[in-house]
Amino acid sequence: MNKMTFPNACQVMRWHFHPLGFEANMDAPRSMVARLFDRATGETLMAIAGIPCSAIMAAADVERIIEAVEAEMDAFIPALSLRRAV
Repeated sequence: MNKMTFPNACQVMRWHFHPLGFEANMDAPRSMVARLFDRATGETLMAIAGIPCSAIMAAADVERIIEAVEAEMDAFIPALSLRRAV
C-alpha cells in the first residue's frame, strides 16, 4: 500500500488545489485544519477544522481528504466550483 507522511500528503494536496493556495496543520493527533487561500492576496477563502488524518496516511486517505475539501468548496464557494469545471 502506498503510504506517505503528513508533510508529503500536504504537498500532494497543494499540487491538487493549485492555483489556489493550500495549507494544513495537524490540530490533534488524529485531525487537521485545512485552509484554502488566494495566493495573490493571502485572503482565506475557506478553512475546515477537524478533518480526520494521521501522521502517516495511505493515498486513499489523502484522496478522501481532497474529496471532503472539494465538497465543502461546492457547498460554500460556488464560484470556485464553476472555475474548477472550466
